[in-house]
Amino acid sequence: MYRREIVRTSHLISLLHRPHLNLPPFSQTLFIRNDSNQSNSSKSAVEQRVFNSSFLKGVFTPKNPSFVPPFHRSFFTRAKDIKPIEVNDQHSQRAVTTALWCNFLVFSLKFGVWFATSSHVMLAEAVHSAADFANQALLAYGLSSSRRGPDAIHPYGYSKERFVWSLISAVGIFCLGSGATIVHGIQNLWTSQPPEHIMYAALVIGGSFIIEGASLVVAIDAVSKGAAAEGMKLRDYIWRGHDPTAVAVMTEDGAAVTGLVIAGASLFAVNATGNPIYDPIGSIIVGNLLGMVAIFLIQRNRHALIGRAIDDQDMQKVMEFLKNDPVVDSLYDCKSEVIGPGFFRFKAEIDFNGVVLVQNYINRAGREDWARQFKDAVKGGDDAALLKVMSYYGEEVVTALGSEVDRLEREIQTLVPGIRHVDIEAHNPITPP
Repeated sequence: MYRREIVRTSHLISLLHRPHLNLPPFSQTLFIRNDSNQSNSSKSAVEQRVFNSSFLKGVFTPKNPSFVPPFHRSFFTRAKDIKPIEVNDQHSQRAVTTALWCNFLVFSLKFGVWFATSSHVMLAEAVHSAADFANQALLAYGLSSSRRGPDAIHPYGYSKERFVWSLISAVGIFCLGSGATIVHGIQNLWTSQPPEHIMYAALVIGGSFIIEGASLVVAIDAVSKGAAAEGMKLRDYIWRGHDPTAVAVMTEDGAAVTGLVIAGASLFAVNATGNPIYDPIGSIIVGNLLGMVAIFLIQRNRHALIGRAIDDQDMQKVMEFLKNDPVVDSLYDCKSEVIGPGFFRFKAEIDFNGVVLVQNYINRAGREDWARQFKDAVKGGDDAALLKVMSYYGEEVVTALGSEVDRLEREIQTLVPGIRHVDIEAHNPITPP
């Protein structure tokens, strides 16, 4: 059985002695420690593992005691360095903080005016501002909790937690803001009375418009900067941007400003016509406006929590890079997922080109050393020595494959910096019988 191995080895030696091979370029250098000067009595971790194997026990006992494998390596288990996740959400944080205090001030004004005028539309606006204040508090908590780093329970971090609190905020808008105001308006359609001190309400609406408008400007600026950071148009970022917090603040403030316009128009209609029915009608319109905003935010955060793929242009960059790399024969089951605002995960199964892989390794490690070791083992007629050299060579090829995987991961992360986690698996296209 060993004669066939010797024939195969002679073919490998002929490959090692082909200096005319046109080897593809390799962008990374593999450093291999040469400890050939060490004492023969000391065994490396590779030797120890081979000798302790129950399958190969007794085979690797070289008859030539002077034989020393050319490369000794020490193996140990280690995890890759964990890089802290730094979230650049200063713009979102500023938008949330501004909206939080603005909504608290506006709620205080609206509640005081409703208490003085008993206006149904002002009650709707007070409830609207109370819901906005509570939602901004939830968004602020979501921003704070999403900055926590990875741990044993959540190895990819807590970035998605802001999606959870944004969803809870949207549900709060739908239930408290939209539902309560619509029900209150419908109940008072036939029993409404003209509001008292309508001028106070007009002044509060004007002041609230200025405050909410300032908060809206800050939120629009945060969304614009987020879109610019991700290289997206403002409209596309609103629909499918990776950070929902600033978008939630902008839509809520936009709904607040629009609601104030509706409330002002409703009170103006009541004052001009003397018909109090326009007051609860304004409340119903404001409630429907909040409902549309809530449905939009719920849908947006639902996609983020389910797991959405990265943008097509980023995915196309990675696919083109892998397809053009000489060590890659074909790709299978390529997937991506957004795991946080600006943080992605990419996974692919790769059929590696073994010929290019071995040629790259031989070119880096030096064909002469390996050729000499194989020739010495074959000339000596020692099957155990030949198997031992082949085992060491197999170990080096496996290490070279790991080096290629690390190189691909680094270049993918350089190509798309948002990809923080790359999972590459070696795929065998031939199904064993």
